[in-house]
Amino acid sequence: MRPTILLMVGLCLISLGSRSRAAEPISKPNIVLIFVDDMGYGDIGPFGNTKVKTPQFDQFAAEGMKFTSFYATPVCSMSRACLLTGCYNARVSIPGVLFPGSQIGLHSDEVTLAEIVKPKGYATICIGKWHLGHREPFLPTKQGFDSYFGIPYSNDMTIDPQHARFAKDCVFREGMTEEKARAEAIKHTVPLMRGTEVVEYPADQSTLTQRYTAEATKFMREHKADPFFIYLPHTMVHVPLAASDRFRGKSGSGLLGDAIEELDWSVGEIMRTLKELQLDEKTLVIFTSDNGAASGSAAPWRGKKGTQFEGGVREPCMMRWPGRIPAGTTCNQIAGNIDLLPTFAKLVGVEPAKDRILDGRDITPLMFDPKAGPVRDTHLYFSANQTLAAIRQGDWKLMLAAPANNGKAKKNKAAKSETAATGQVLYNLATDPTEAKDVAAEHPEIVAKLQAEAARREAEIKEHHRPAGQLSSTN
Repeated sequence: MRPTILLMVGLCLISLGSRSRAAEPISKPNIVLIFVDDMGYGDIGPFGNTKVKTPQFDQFAAEGMKFTSFYATPVCSMSRACLLTGCYNARVSIPGVLFPGSQIGLHSDEVTLAEIVKPKGYATICIGKWHLGHREPFLPTKQGFDSYFGIPYSNDMTIDPQHARFAKDCVFREGMTEEKARAEAIKHTVPLMRGTEVVEYPADQSTLTQRYTAEATKFMREHKADPFFIYLPHTMVHVPLAASDRFRGKSGSGLLGDAIEELDWSVGEIMRTLKELQLDEKTLVIFTSDNGAASGSAAPWRGKKGTQFEGGVREPCMMRWPGRIPAGTTCNQIAGNIDLLPTFAKLVGVEPAKDRILDGRDITPLMFDPKAGPVRDTHLYFSANQTLAAIRQGDWKLMLAAPANNGKAKKNKAAKSETAATGQVLYNLATDPTEAKDVAAEHPEIVAKLQAEAARREAEIKEHHRPAGQLSSTN
């Protein structure tokens, strides 16, 4: 056989081999979900930041896929509810932000990401900020996670002095005692928990990224022979910002840059450990954020945390799975954190519960093929009070109500320059990605179509919403 024919046959066999591998059934991958707090779209190198050094994020993007239209919500608790349940927050009745005095949390009947994978023998852990109810009935260990280590809500809050359960060996810092902790709730002084007990108070926030990372890599080593799911919702870069001595003052971009560079290090440690344990090709790693930038950059989008503009809800997202997700690729289709639950179900071979409606869709077609068409062409933007504030369909986005800026967002220079949009403002995100020009008057038919679609979808969610968890008299 001539050399040219041999070469052609060889290339064909290589092509067929790679196609057959892509088509192989997916069998229980390990999953690491890194969910950072308040990181904006433009805060890291792969999404345009040139001021901070993020070599591990850059490598992540080079080895995986970037998602450029990946959605969360304007603020914390509602975003975590979407992520863990595969539903818009209004469907599961979780408002924007829960506080230490809140009497509600994620309902125990909800099926979470952890509970989706548990039937397939997964070891599960939540490491970091929970923020879906700090009382025992709502904690991660009641929601499918085998163990929990982290702070129960945002790091600018306080302890719940009445209901905190202190471990017998709790480490009290900064002159604190249990008596003092129960006497006064001090802002920016939050508990660090293991399981359902407080093990350190106040938490040393400068060491949290380091300790979360150590906890994650330890868990990988302990469960390297079994499938595992690590949910790593970092405390940073929510204010008050903090970084360890190793990173503090080193970025040249202030404490925010220091905290981002420490998160970059953390991602690198997780990747290094996966390779060391020879789990790299068996593990899907996902990185994204809970809402838009509070202190950092939402560029190139308009708005920041607390707004319904793209900068408040469109998040940096990357996914990496060597041999499965094509390296160095980009997906521009609509996706979001509500899509992860049905996606996980597909990956591990579980049918989602039939007794409830999910809003998310399986996005494995997007993950495995950067040229794939849309899995869903519509996204709903809910507000903190669980009302529908905007709708996107394809490239069209209709603002149904004035997007809310919370107090922190109003302090941002970018937010100060924004004019509050009134209802029925229409943007074409393809030609106007910064949402600068209202074209409602030019396209009344699009406005009418989106109004009708929004009304239909919101009515359906209201009709089929599920309650939040409520504390009983014995809790």
